[in-house]
Amino acid sequence: MKIFNTYILIAFLIISGNSFAQQTPADKQSEAVTIVGATAHLGNGEIIENSLIIFEDGKLTEVTSKDLTKRQYPGEIINAEGKHVYPGIIAPNSTLGLVEIDAVKATVDQDEMGEMLPNIRSLIAYNAESKIVESMRPNGVLMGQIVPRGGMISGTSSIVQFDAWNWEDAVIKEDDGLHINWPDSYQRGRWWRDEDPGLKPNKEYTEDVQKLSDFFASSKAYLDGNREYKNLPYLAMDPVFSGNKKVFVHVDGEKEILDVIQFKKDQNLEHVVIVGGYYSLDVADALKSNDIPVLVNRPHSTPEEAYEDYDYPYKLANLLHEKGVLVAIESSGQMERMNSRNLPFYAGTVAAFGLDKEKALSLITLNTAKILGIDENYGSLEKGKSATLFISEGDALDMRGNILSHAFIDGRKVSLETHQTELWKRYSKKYKEQKDSK
Repeated sequence: MKIFNTYILIAFLIISGNSFAQQTPADKQSEAVTIVGATAHLGNGEIIENSLIIFEDGKLTEVTSKDLTKRQYPGEIINAEGKHVYPGIIAPNSTLGLVEIDAVKATVDQDEMGEMLPNIRSLIAYNAESKIVESMRPNGVLMGQIVPRGGMISGTSSIVQFDAWNWEDAVIKEDDGLHINWPDSYQRGRWWRDEDPGLKPNKEYTEDVQKLSDFFASSKAYLDGNREYKNLPYLAMDPVFSGNKKVFVHVDGEKEILDVIQFKKDQNLEHVVIVGGYYSLDVADALKSNDIPVLVNRPHSTPEEAYEDYDYPYKLANLLHEKGVLVAIESSGQMERMNSRNLPFYAGTVAAFGLDKEKALSLITLNTAKILGIDENYGSLEKGKSATLFISEGDALDMRGNILSHAFIDGRKVSLETHQTELWKRYSKKYKEQKDSK
């Protein structure tokens, strides 16, 4: 009977857990918070040992060395001696909140039908209640750029913070960038159609690039005309041409990247970002001279070709940095939503293969913020910026030491527990109450 009652309790908690919509987002900061004694990693390459960090109303008011005059510190005091403080990590080019369970079609909202979809906005599909989103916070990933997939022009991304009731509360920067999937000049044969799986020239490459050029030209003509009818895709291009919306081009090949650079010039685009950029090192000088940053794909991957240096993916970010290219890390690809939480470890891998550790931290904080255009408020621990940060027991770029004790988004103390840990606590409490009542 006792076992039966326990099963009933477990079943009840599972059902209640499924009906439990989301964790309660943190309240607005109500009092000052002072962090004393931690090693502060500012995100801009600098470190402050034995630091003093104070923030009020969501903004950093002091980021300095520990005050030895023993003055009275304001508000809640967190003794962080022996710990480390970092700016909140940012996940660019992410589909977090757009997909919950890949195998359940009703939870997948990352793609729309069609090829030219600049008017598709990922923000309104973003699910702030996502259980996957909340699992980012325990690793210090507190913000992300939410990006649609599919089509040649897949749509418009927005930047959100990961502790909110809904997308309206989550948004940091609305409609920040247009995303283009650049055609490949080479393609592999489709084995399921008995084609040779080897690489071969894409005969439609020039035609596909021309389609993009024609769409941009048609959009300009519409926007410069009398606009007798409403064309949503063309209207969505207006902030692209004005420079208010960045253009993120998902592309890997050397030839393709050079074609993107020419496309930028032809279309007079102010802000272009390369996403992926596997062979971007081969054209790094051209990227630098045209002020085009790169969001490199996760370094925990294998080389594309057998003849390549097997350490190449680990080294790419550092090699681009040495060439003077502004670079950050993104984590798209297989199991990308789960792997977004590994961003600090990706940066740690880049550091292990040559890049200074504090500069490696910038690959997931300040550099990302610069590329996304939010560095005025996010990406580093500097006076006047948002108090979006976390305290770790050890080195955040080492998966053995990145154990968070506190995390704050705009000064709000956010939960580091996932839905599953909260559910287990409920079960433990209910079980104890049931046991004590007997």
